Amino acid sequence: MTTISKPSVHIVGWSHSKFGKYDLLDPETMIAQAVAGALLDAGLTAQDVDSVVVGTFNGGFVGQDFPSSLAINAQPGLRFKPAVRVENACATGSAGIYTGIQAIRSGAADVVLVVGYERMNGLPSSKVGDVLLQCAYVKEETSSTGFAGVFAGIAQKYFDTYGDASEALAQIAAKNHHNAMANPYAHVQRDLGFEFCNTVSEKNPIVAGPLRRTDCSLISDGAAAVILCSDRILARGTFKRAVKFRAAQTVSDYLPVSRRNILALEGAHHAWQQAFAEAGCALDDLSLVETHDCFTIAELLEVEAMGLAKPGQGPAVVREGQTQRGGRLPINLSGGLKAKGHPIGATGVSQHVLAAMQVVGEAGEMQLPGAQLAGVFNMGGVAVANYASILERSA
Repeated sequence: MTTISKPSVHIVGWSHSKFGKYDLLDPETMIAQAVAGALLDAGLTAQDVDSVVVGTFNGGFVGQDFPSSLAINAQPGLRFKPAVRVENACATGSAGIYTGIQAIRSGAADVVLVVGYERMNGLPSSKVGDVLLQCAYVKEETSSTGFAGVFAGIAQKYFDTYGDASEALAQIAAKNHHNAMANPYAHVQRDLGFEFCNTVSEKNPIVAGPLRRTDCSLISDGAAAVILCSDRILARGTFKRAVKFRAAQTVSDYLPVSRRNILALEGAHHAWQQAFAEAGCALDDLSLVETHDCFTIAELLEVEAMGLAKPGQGPAVVREGQTQRGGRLPINLSGGLKAKGHPIGATGVSQHVLAAMQVVGEAGEMQLPGAQLAGVFNMGGVAVANYASILERSA
């Protein structure tokens, strides 16, 4: 693949709600709070924004659809500016950010506001599973346990091919819950420990196949937003800091799992390789990665897809502590989707916010000392929509 020089895009402001279960918080309020927070953080007004991108999956979670203009309700200064809603399954948040990047690189905008949100807890858990299963290839992939059943089948195939990796999955879950203790935005700030995650019990039952409750991400509500800008605006602005996309790559793969070598997560692998080529760096140049652990088996497969482990060797890398704080490549210092939460439309934006905080030294107790390059991987479906970003401080 030929690397083409592209105009730089910077994140100059952000906001992030605490993820959780909020019975009385409606999507419009979530959007309004996220937008106001990001504008304040960037030191900009609504009038400074050229366009708005809103990301949400919805799929039946809430009755209010067509959300692209909801930000205007709380920020009249956005009135008459272009606004669009994007959706790309669990990668919706990154799809929103990349839509903003494209607008800036094309010259159509200099400042783009991107907000991702989801209100999932308005439905019973069983109904949430049905909604999320729409992200699978419904002609072939059905499950009484929703998307957990799809990933349980993948986990079982991994076990059948490479051996039982239950302990590695429990180590991933325990790591991410431990990391979330330092994340004030996390849905669950509770250190569960390896033994609890590795033991089937009344509080940690089997959900589907070999996957236990602790192997599954949370049903969460939440929102996050970023302000993106061009080099021209960065040069004339007075932003307190800025984070540049050294790489932003997205690839898509077949929707049916049956048409792919699903254990290889080929779409994820290609996205990472293209990101490294664009950034002019290698995996070992990264300080940390925020990756898409919708299920612990997903993080395990992504460890292999990004090149940290060879096929089937992911459990050994996890067991050796290479993905922990202080390891070769710390993964999900935020707690990941597993403990931070996974409000679908907000997830990709959240990952970029938390990675940006790391490279500018604003991650608080989550901070990895000396973090310089942060990787982000967000996927929709089972590595169908794949987004790989590499961030570094630009100002």
